[in-house]
Amino acid sequence: MSVYPSQFNLCDYFLGDERLRQIGDRTAIEYRDRRITYNELRDEVDHWASRILSCGLNEGDRVALLLYDSPEFIACFLAAVSVGAVCVPINTFLPARDVEFILADSAARLLVVESELEDKVNSSGETENRCAVLKVDTRTRSCSKPDDINPRTEPLAHAATTRETPGFLLYTSGSTGTPKGVLHLHGSIPFTVENYAANVLRLNSEDRVFSASRMFFAYGLGNSLSFPLAAGATVLLESERMSAERLAGFIEERAPTVFFGVPAVYLTLLDYRLSGKRVDLSSVRLCISAGEALPAKIFEDWQQEFELTILDGIGSTEMLHIFISNREGNSLVGSSGTVVEGYDARLVDDAGHAVGAKELGNLWVRGGSATAEYWNRPELTEQTIKDGWVHTGDVYRRDDDDFFYHIGRSDDCFKVRGLWVSPIEVESVLISHEAVSEAAVVSSVDDSGLATARAYVVIREGERGEALKDEIRSFAGSRLPQYKVPSQIEFIEEMPRTSTGKIQRYKLRAESGRLLSGGSDDQ
Repeated sequence: MSVYPSQFNLCDYFLGDERLRQIGDRTAIEYRDRRITYNELRDEVDHWASRILSCGLNEGDRVALLLYDSPEFIACFLAAVSVGAVCVPINTFLPARDVEFILADSAARLLVVESELEDKVNSSGETENRCAVLKVDTRTRSCSKPDDINPRTEPLAHAATTRETPGFLLYTSGSTGTPKGVLHLHGSIPFTVENYAANVLRLNSEDRVFSASRMFFAYGLGNSLSFPLAAGATVLLESERMSAERLAGFIEERAPTVFFGVPAVYLTLLDYRLSGKRVDLSSVRLCISAGEALPAKIFEDWQQEFELTILDGIGSTEMLHIFISNREGNSLVGSSGTVVEGYDARLVDDAGHAVGAKELGNLWVRGGSATAEYWNRPELTEQTIKDGWVHTGDVYRRDDDDFFYHIGRSDDCFKVRGLWVSPIEVESVLISHEAVSEAAVVSSVDDSGLATARAYVVIREGERGEALKDEIRSFAGSRLPQYKVPSQIEFIEEMPRTSTGKIQRYKLRAESGRLLSGGSDDQ
């Protein structure tokens, strides 16, 4: 890890004068018909920094962003940290009540918001939380108070921050509860760059990077901001949600060399390709997946169809990005990979004792990108962070070669006949059946009141009846111990997902409870 001077500002890390002398004329961002060089990006950052300061903000104040993936998002993020403010990206898919909660919880003093998303906040020009509002349309680049962006004549002085200065606050999705603010420091991003992007991905200035995950998520922030800018590469941005057809067209037209997605995105492209449609990935040298475990079938089908290996890994908002990953030439199907250089990981039982190879354990991790704290939640901080180690909430096992295998979230795993069942293991078997597109497994009980597994299944095509359920059970029974075979199978049209693409198993557990209590079942 590099040793940084006592004064360190994240904006200078990407766009300092010395760097710009080397890469200033290179293209930093491609967005629609716009191409922005690193020099031009620095000018936009200075423009937004001036606007933030003109709103009366001081160092440490929170600046919230409710913006689509765009040059303005990147410029506003870097502008906020450049003046010593704490940037708070907000998920644009959240309902108004959650947006207002985050604004209140973070005590944001300024919100930069898309014009068409202003109905998510008070339309009077201030939110109910007395937060000043600046409106911007990133698609047409028109601002509520237009200013010309002129090349700077004198560099805007950045705040005298350090590597330990709070830089940004990321809120978890809140899919199973109230959103939690995860605080990161100016030094967090360089740690992920130097240990993951440089060592695992080996990004370089010739790369063209595209992420299907948005920048208001920790995963997307690294993919589309931290990693390409640190490498002097070009990031390709798109503000619209894309169907498989649009995504395939975008990749063919814009020719990324590095593609980031979640398992659901890879499945969508695979299904599109298998339906006979065109998916041209000839420009892509590297595919990366995170967000949830990559099913073995998707890994294998992708490799067969495109002759590309998806590098699966695990990261978290608390650790900012991926800390266990597969590598080019060293990947194992079904595995999250090995620990990324610079991080440490351990598996322990519920009493905190280390478990041996091939035994299940709770995953704890530490590294220089770990969150400093949960915002205004000291008790949760104390529960989750112990002596620099962060509890991930994931259950894993490790083999003799130090490859880690995801068993599930600690609250997703369950016991049948006194033995642990990993939903991920059962789901991987189910989707290897030719009729099954997706599967999710939750705990349930059978007619005798004994614990069992219930599977929710999305079928590719054809009849959905009891005969197919019996066929799927038989198929699973030939590949799994009997106690792991779902005794109950429900066909559904699509999986409930968060905006990050993760399956919302809590909704399926709720549905399973409804069925057990005698709710109607039309399937």
